[in-house]
Amino acid sequence: MELTVHTETPYKIRIERGCLDQLGTECAALFPPGARAAVISDSQVFPLYGDRCLASLEASGFSPSSFVFPAGEASKQLSTVGEMLGFLAEQGLTRSDFLVALGGGVTGDMAGFAAACYLRGIRFVQVPTSLLAQVDSSVGGKTAVDLPQGKNLAGAFHQPALVLMDPDVLDTLPPLFWVDGMGEVIKYGCIRSRALFQAIRQSGPMESILYQCVNIKRQLVEADERDNGQRMLLNFGHTLGHALEKVHCYTGLTHGAAVGVGMVKMAALGEAMGLTEPGTAGEIRRLLQACRLPTEDTSPLEEVLAAVTLDKKGTGEKLRIVLLRRLGEGFLYTLPREEFFRLCRQHLLPE
Repeated sequence: MELTVHTETPYKIRIERGCLDQLGTECAALFPPGARAAVISDSQVFPLYGDRCLASLEASGFSPSSFVFPAGEASKQLSTVGEMLGFLAEQGLTRSDFLVALGGGVTGDMAGFAAACYLRGIRFVQVPTSLLAQVDSSVGGKTAVDLPQGKNLAGAFHQPALVLMDPDVLDTLPPLFWVDGMGEVIKYGCIRSRALFQAIRQSGPMESILYQCVNIKRQLVEADERDNGQRMLLNFGHTLGHALEKVHCYTGLTHGAAVGVGMVKMAALGEAMGLTEPGTAGEIRRLLQACRLPTEDTSPLEEVLAAVTLDKKGTGEKLRIVLLRRLGEGFLYTLPREEFFRLCRQHLLPE
């Protein structure tokens, strides 16, 4: 299966079992013979797939090297990207060369950011190995690192030259990260496709579910590459989800789990405001539970709301949130930040 993302610089998404070993062949169609290729990966993924990627690149005439950082969200910071940039300079990469992001969302976000910064921008390839990265973060060109003040606050828009998705790599995914990715999968059904929501509930074929998620994201990215309008629908559940991650200091609560809690809360808020079809929050809650994802969090509400203060979807004193009219139909709603906080206090406090 293939899709083309028609951004300012179009690129292909290929979804096929076993395509990891064709990385070199795919790159040979994009980059000059003999180019240097820096594979960026983490300490969990590289031992599984690093050698295969390096061998494939070498067989296609490239000169590959690798940079491996400690796995986990704690590495997603400016200092790690600084080390990457130093490595690229030491390897002598030029604008004719390229990066390969081999790993999950943390790897893709940081490698993409390094590619955007190095020599004011070189090309890079996304090879996502987690469910979350395959359905969401590898597509669309958002790159970033976390700051102490919040998640993904330093970054750049930098579209990949290619996204290569091999569903086979998901077979080695630890159960925790499979469950984590399902939070983002469910999000797509919530905002754009009730049929996808039903397919998830009925355990439909994963390749078909992957394709549907990526196709929804492709449409939203093409319509709004710089995330100023409809692309923000992809942030359903993220306003509170990112805040929860910050409250948990990015440990113990995965991104997909935090987003799942955020989706239930935002659907409940929409119902309380009379904007969301009654029963929607319950349907989301039941599917999350079926996928072994949490639907509640015990963090104090005031701490969560304090963490919303630096949400990137805010403009001045206003906050743009994502609500649902019903399952499969998301929309953007702007309200004063303090009004959002008041509604949360009124409707989202634990019973």
